[in-house]
This record gives sequence, structure tokens and C-alpha cells, in this order.
Amino acid sequence: MTARHTVLPLPSPEATAAFARRIGSGLRPGDVLLLSGGIGAGKTHFARSLIQSLMDVPEDVPSPTFTLVQVYDTRAGELWHADLYRLAGPDDCVELGLAEAFDTAICLVEWPDRLADLTPAEALHLNFADGADEDARHLTLDWIAPRWDALLAEHAA
Repeated sequence: MTARHTVLPLPSPEATAAFARRIGSGLRPGDVLLLSGGIGAGKTHFARSLIQSLMDVPEDVPSPTFTLVQVYDTRAGELWHADLYRLAGPDDCVELGLAEAFDTAICLVEWPDRLADLTPAEALHLNFADGADEDARHLTLDWIAPRWDALLAEHAA
């Protein structure tokens, strides 16, 4: 498989939310999105927008910073939102049940560096970075699985 790479400008929080909704509409169980970037880079805003877009009745989507994992039943199937910031490494991730969730649920994982060798090879990597303006972001997407080619071509435009 060939590595793919693209950068999307996200000029505002609304643009980030719109992209999250577009890509969310094509997700299915077994899809893993790995969300990287510094504190305040937009990872949770992206995840919250995506999750709410898949709910029949949008509800509050809290950050899983302290609970570590929030699980949602969505139109697309079960969705796990994990924040691994406070974890020491992959052993802690196994205890959360993430390895099994990667196969059966849609998974959004913040701070995926904690996964180490548990990182799914076919995951979509999203790296959020500050843009030129205060609310602007640059989103770098990296992937190798052909599954993401069609989804991103359809939903990233």
C-alpha cells in the first residue's frame, strides 16, 4: 500500500465542524481516526462535531479527558471517543478495550501516540495545527488504506 498525504486549510471552527460532518457521513464500524495536535488544536471540536452529526438527536458530547472513553450509539454504529492523554502507554489502552473496539466500532482517538504498536495500520491520521489566524487550523491527513482514498475524495472537497 502506498502512503497518501494531504493538507486541508480549516479557516474557522465552523469549517472544522463542516469537514467533521462530511467525513462522518461516510464512516462505518472498523474505521479508526487518530487525532493528533497540541492542546487546543481542535481535536475535541472535530470529534464533538462528527459525533453529533451521527446522532438522531444531538446531545452534549463531553471531552473524555477524565473518563478516558465515551461510547455512543449512532446511526453508523457504535462509536468510541477516547482521549489517551493521561495514559502511560499501550498496556493502559488494552485495559480500556480499545484493541477490540478498533474492529467493531468507529473509533476517534485523541493523543494516539500512547497506542504505540497497537496503532491500527489502516487508520486515518489527522494532525491539527494552528493556522495563520487565531481560529484557523491546518489539517494534515495521512493514510495507507485504499478505503480512505474514496472517502476523502468525496468528503474533503
